[in-house]
Amino acid sequence: MVWLIGKRRGKKIARVEITGAIASETRQRVLKALKTIEEQKWRALLVRIDSPGGTVGDSQEIYTALKHLQSKLKVVASFGNISASGGVYVGMGAEKIVANPGTITGSIGVIVRGNNLERLLDKIGVSFQVVKSGPYKDILSFDRELTDEEKQILQALIDTSYNQFVETVAQARNLSIDTVHGFADGRIFTGEQAKALGVVDDLGTEEQARRWAAELADLNPDKTECVTFGEKKSPIKRFLPGNNEIDTNLTWKRARDWLEFELATNGQPLWLYRP
Repeated sequence: MVWLIGKRRGKKIARVEITGAIASETRQRVLKALKTIEEQKWRALLVRIDSPGGTVGDSQEIYTALKHLQSKLKVVASFGNISASGGVYVGMGAEKIVANPGTITGSIGVIVRGNNLERLLDKIGVSFQVVKSGPYKDILSFDRELTDEEKQILQALIDTSYNQFVETVAQARNLSIDTVHGFADGRIFTGEQAKALGVVDDLGTEEQARRWAAELADLNPDKTECVTFGEKKSPIKRFLPGNNEIDTNLTWKRARDWLEFELATNGQPLWLYRP
């Protein structure tokens, strides 16, 4: 928990990072940080987003919290290497958005994934006996194909979530629904293209986004520093600040975290960029 009082807080900018796939853990961490920032009455917030997206509900809750903060302080988002799908949705909660020219963004759309292992299970002689309360209770079961009726149900769910996404982008960026539909077909685009489409305000680095946040809050951009909230640090990083290369198992941990996300969200609507 970060607490700064008086003049020290008044001359700094709060900062929150949103990295990796957005799910319940990210939502809980970010919402806790945003609540603290609101309670401490900071003047500006810089949100650094480097995420391929995530679950619909978690992304919506973070967006709503950022939108709420706009009435109390200046909120600027900085799109990093990837800020796509749910990362875009979260960014819509900021008053201003800055992206690198080469940022991978866009992928505005919704996807539901299921795995069909029916033929594999037949080969090894495995079958499942299902007792259910209704015909659609086992929708997206991995041991059979979807029925036509189930496909219609899922498509209606996708269409509803997609329309929510389009409406949010249109409102946040002051664009027409038809304009957003023109590029919200799941395609990805660069930060430079995003600026031309009106999805972001300007091109630049996180440092430039920090300076813009300071200027919006009537702070000196040359002297205003950031204080990061809700940052997760391993014990090694806590004792050895600034050393980000110590964890030799980082790649494995990221793969494991991604697998856990895939398993936990199987069958859920996702705002997720999939390369």
